[in-house]
Amino acid sequence: METLSKFWISTALLLMSLALQAQNITELQTAFSKSYIAENQKDFTQAIDEMKPVYKEGDYISNIRLGWLNYLAKQYGESITFYRKAIALKPYAIEARLGCVKPLSAIENWEKVKEQYQEILKIDPLNTTANYWLGVIYYNRKDYKSATNLFEKVVNLYPLDYDSVIMLAWTKLNTFSHTDAKLLFQQALIIRPNDISALSGLQLINKWLEANLKPLVK
Repeated sequence: METLSKFWISTALLLMSLALQAQNITELQTAFSKSYIAENQKDFTQAIDEMKPVYKEGDYISNIRLGWLNYLAKQYGESITFYRKAIALKPYAIEARLGCVKPLSAIENWEKVKEQYQEILKIDPLNTTANYWLGVIYYNRKDYKSATNLFEKVVNLYPLDYDSVIMLAWTKLNTFSHTDAKLLFQQALIIRPNDISALSGLQLINKWLEANLKPLVK
Protein backbone atom coordinates (compact mmCIF):
# COMPACT_ATOMS: atom_id res chain seq x y z
CA MET A 1 0.00 0.00 0.00
CA GLU A 2 2.84 2.35 0.89
CA THR A 3 4.54 1.58 -2.45
CA LEU A 4 1.31 2.37 -4.30
CA SER A 5 0.97 5.69 -2.47
CA LYS A 6 4.53 6.64 -3.42
CA PHE A 7 3.77 5.75 -7.03
CA TRP A 8 0.72 8.01 -7.15
CA ILE A 9 2.59 10.85 -5.45
CA SER A 10 5.47 10.55 -7.97
CA THR A 11 2.99 10.44 -10.85
CA ALA A 12 1.15 13.51 -9.55
CA LEU A 13 4.42 15.43 -9.17
CA LEU A 14 5.48 14.46 -12.69
CA LEU A 15 2.16 15.61 -14.14
CA MET A 16 2.42 18.91 -12.24
CA SER A 17 5.96 19.39 -13.56
CA LEU A 18 4.87 18.71 -17.13
CA ALA A 19 1.93 21.10 -16.76
CA LEU A 20 4.25 23.85 -15.48
CA GLN A 21 6.69 23.24 -18.35
CA ALA A 22 3.85 23.47 -20.87
CA GLN A 23 2.66 26.70 -19.24
CA ASN A 24 6.18 28.16 -19.31
CA ILE A 25 6.63 27.24 -22.97
CA THR A 26 3.28 28.83 -23.86
CA GLU A 27 4.23 32.02 -21.99
CA LEU A 28 7.61 32.07 -23.76
CA GLN A 29 5.99 31.60 -27.17
CA THR A 30 3.53 34.41 -26.45
CA ALA A 31 6.29 36.75 -25.30
CA PHE A 32 8.39 36.03 -28.37
CA SER A 33 5.40 36.57 -30.65
CA LYS A 34 4.63 39.97 -29.13
CA SER A 35 8.33 40.86 -29.20
CA TYR A 36 8.56 40.03 -32.93
CA ILE A 37 5.57 42.27 -33.65
CA ALA A 38 7.16 45.18 -31.77
CA GLU A 39 10.49 44.61 -33.54
CA ASN A 40 8.81 44.68 -36.95
CA GLN A 41 7.31 48.03 -35.95
CA LYS A 42 10.83 49.27 -35.03
CA ASP A 43 9.74 49.65 -31.39
CA PHE A 44 12.79 47.96 -29.93
CA THR A 45 12.15 49.16 -26.38
CA GLN A 46 8.73 47.51 -26.42
CA ALA A 47 10.22 44.38 -27.98
CA ILE A 48 12.68 44.18 -25.07
CA ASP A 49 9.94 44.84 -22.50
CA GLU A 50 7.87 41.95 -23.87
CA MET A 51 10.75 39.60 -23.10
CA LYS A 52 11.45 40.73 -19.54
CA PRO A 53 8.63 38.83 -17.74
CA VAL A 54 9.76 35.48 -19.17
CA TYR A 55 13.52 36.04 -19.15
CA LYS A 56 15.67 33.52 -17.31
CA GLU A 57 19.43 33.89 -17.09
CA GLY A 58 19.94 30.21 -17.87
CA ASP A 59 17.82 30.29 -21.03
CA TYR A 60 19.99 30.43 -24.15
CA ILE A 61 17.19 31.50 -26.50
CA SER A 62 16.10 34.45 -24.35
CA ASN A 63 19.69 35.68 -24.03
CA ILE A 64 20.16 35.52 -27.79
CA ARG A 65 16.90 37.39 -28.33
CA LEU A 66 17.77 40.15 -25.86
CA GLY A 67 21.29 40.39 -27.24
CA TRP A 68 19.83 41.07 -30.68
CA LEU A 69 17.16 43.49 -29.51
CA ASN A 70 19.57 45.52 -27.40
CA TYR A 71 21.89 45.71 -30.41
CA LEU A 72 19.02 47.09 -32.51
CA ALA A 73 18.23 49.55 -29.71
CA LYS A 74 21.92 50.62 -29.75
CA GLN A 75 22.34 49.46 -26.16
CA TYR A 76 25.63 47.85 -27.07
CA GLY A 77 26.91 47.11 -23.56
CA GLU A 78 23.70 45.30 -22.64
CA SER A 79 23.74 43.47 -25.96
CA ILE A 80 27.27 42.18 -25.36
CA THR A 81 26.31 41.03 -21.85
CA PHE A 82 23.38 38.94 -23.11
CA TYR A 83 25.39 37.44 -25.97
CA ARG A 84 28.20 36.50 -23.57
CA LYS A 85 25.67 34.75 -21.34
CA ALA A 86 24.44 32.82 -24.37
CA ILE A 87 28.03 31.88 -25.29
CA ALA A 88 28.65 30.66 -21.74
CA LEU A 89 25.53 28.49 -21.93
CA LYS A 90 26.41 27.02 -25.35
CA PRO A 91 30.13 27.53 -26.04
CA TYR A 92 29.94 25.75 -29.40
CA ALA A 93 27.02 27.78 -30.72
CA ILE A 94 28.42 29.82 -33.58
CA GLU A 95 25.30 32.00 -33.88
CA ALA A 96 25.89 33.43 -30.40
CA ARG A 97 29.46 34.42 -31.26
CA LEU A 98 28.44 35.93 -34.60
CA GLY A 99 25.73 37.84 -32.74
CA CYS A 100 28.24 39.16 -30.22
CA VAL A 101 30.40 40.46 -33.07
CA LYS A 102 27.70 42.98 -34.03
CA PRO A 103 27.73 45.14 -30.86
CA LEU A 104 31.50 44.71 -30.53
CA SER A 105 31.88 46.06 -34.07
CA ALA A 106 29.49 48.91 -33.29
CA ILE A 107 31.78 50.10 -30.47
CA GLU A 108 34.83 49.33 -32.67
CA ASN A 109 36.37 46.87 -30.24
CA TRP A 110 38.21 45.10 -33.03
CA GLU A 111 40.43 43.04 -30.75
CA LYS A 112 37.38 41.41 -29.16
CA VAL A 113 35.80 40.98 -32.60
CA LYS A 114 38.98 39.24 -33.70
CA GLU A 115 38.83 36.95 -30.66
CA GLN A 116 35.27 35.88 -31.46
CA TYR A 117 36.16 35.07 -35.06
CA GLN A 118 39.17 33.08 -33.89
CA GLU A 119 36.98 31.11 -31.47
CA ILE A 120 34.51 30.39 -34.28
CA LEU A 121 37.32 29.07 -36.48
CA LYS A 122 38.42 26.72 -33.69
CA ILE A 123 34.92 25.23 -33.81
CA ASP A 124 34.40 25.48 -37.57
CA PRO A 125 37.68 26.10 -39.46
CA LEU A 126 35.85 26.60 -42.78
CA ASN A 127 33.27 29.07 -41.52
CA THR A 128 33.13 31.54 -44.40
CA THR A 129 31.85 34.52 -42.40
CA ALA A 130 34.61 34.26 -39.80
CA ASN A 131 37.33 33.61 -42.39
CA TYR A 132 36.28 36.56 -44.53
CA TRP A 133 35.85 39.17 -41.81
CA LEU A 134 38.93 38.10 -39.87
CA GLY A 135 40.75 38.43 -43.19
CA VAL A 136 39.42 41.99 -43.50
CA ILE A 137 40.72 42.81 -40.02
CA TYR A 138 44.19 41.50 -40.91
CA TYR A 139 44.09 43.31 -44.26
CA ASN A 140 43.30 46.62 -42.56
CA ARG A 141 46.22 45.99 -40.21
CA LYS A 142 48.44 45.31 -43.23
CA ASP A 143 49.04 41.74 -42.10
CA TYR A 144 48.69 40.51 -45.67
CA LYS A 145 50.11 37.05 -45.05
CA SER A 146 47.40 36.21 -42.50
CA ALA A 147 44.75 37.86 -44.67
CA THR A 148 45.80 35.82 -47.70
CA ASN A 149 45.41 32.50 -45.86
CA LEU A 150 41.89 33.42 -44.74
CA PHE A 151 40.65 34.84 -48.05
CA GLU A 152 42.04 31.84 -49.93
CA LYS A 153 39.91 29.50 -47.81
CA VAL A 154 36.76 31.36 -48.80
CA VAL A 155 37.68 31.67 -52.47
CA ASN A 156 38.45 27.95 -52.64
CA LEU A 157 35.01 27.23 -51.23
CA TYR A 158 33.19 29.93 -53.22
CA PRO A 159 35.19 30.89 -56.33
CA LEU A 160 32.35 33.14 -57.55
CA ASP A 161 32.00 35.12 -54.33
CA TYR A 162 32.89 38.63 -55.50
CA ASP A 163 33.77 40.09 -52.08
CA SER A 164 36.27 37.35 -51.28
CA VAL A 165 37.79 37.33 -54.77
CA ILE A 166 38.33 41.10 -54.83
CA MET A 167 39.80 41.15 -51.31
CA LEU A 168 42.18 38.32 -52.18
CA ALA A 169 43.15 40.19 -55.36
CA TRP A 170 44.05 43.34 -53.42
CA THR A 171 45.87 41.31 -50.79
CA LYS A 172 47.94 39.63 -53.50
CA LEU A 173 48.67 43.01 -55.05
CA ASN A 174 49.91 44.32 -51.71
CA THR A 175 52.31 41.38 -51.44
CA PHE A 176 53.58 42.07 -55.00
CA SER A 177 52.10 38.80 -56.29
CA HIS A 178 51.13 40.58 -59.49
CA THR A 179 50.40 37.50 -61.58
CA ASP A 180 47.97 36.09 -59.02
CA ALA A 181 46.46 39.51 -58.45
CA LYS A 182 45.88 40.05 -62.16
CA LEU A 183 44.11 36.71 -62.53
CA LEU A 184 41.92 37.46 -59.53
CA PHE A 185 41.02 40.96 -60.75
CA GLN A 186 40.07 39.44 -64.11
CA GLN A 187 37.99 36.84 -62.29
CA ALA A 188 36.25 39.62 -60.37
CA LEU A 189 35.38 41.30 -63.68
CA ILE A 190 33.73 38.09 -64.85
CA ILE A 191 31.64 38.01 -61.68
CA ARG A 192 30.91 41.74 -61.78
CA PRO A 193 31.55 43.30 -65.22
CA ASN A 194 33.07 46.82 -65.28
CA ASP A 195 33.77 46.67 -61.56
CA ILE A 196 35.66 49.82 -60.57
CA SER A 197 37.76 48.13 -57.89
CA ALA A 198 38.95 45.38 -60.23
CA LEU A 199 39.67 47.85 -63.05
CA SER A 200 41.64 50.05 -60.65
CA GLY A 201 43.68 47.06 -59.53
CA LEU A 202 44.52 46.07 -63.10
CA GLN A 203 45.49 49.65 -63.89
CA LEU A 204 47.91 49.70 -60.95
CA ILE A 205 49.45 46.41 -62.08
CA ASN A 206 49.96 47.79 -65.61
CA LYS A 207 51.58 50.95 -64.24
CA TRP A 208 53.88 48.89 -62.02
CA LEU A 209 54.88 46.66 -64.94
CA GLU A 210 55.56 49.66 -67.17
CA ALA A 211 57.70 51.33 -64.52
CA ASN A 212 59.70 48.22 -63.69
CA LEU A 213 60.07 46.63 -67.11
CA LYS A 214 60.99 49.73 -69.17
CA PRO A 215 64.60 49.81 -68.01
CA LEU A 216 64.95 46.24 -69.26
CA VAL A 217 63.77 47.09 -72.76
CA LYS A 218 66.46 48.41 -75.16
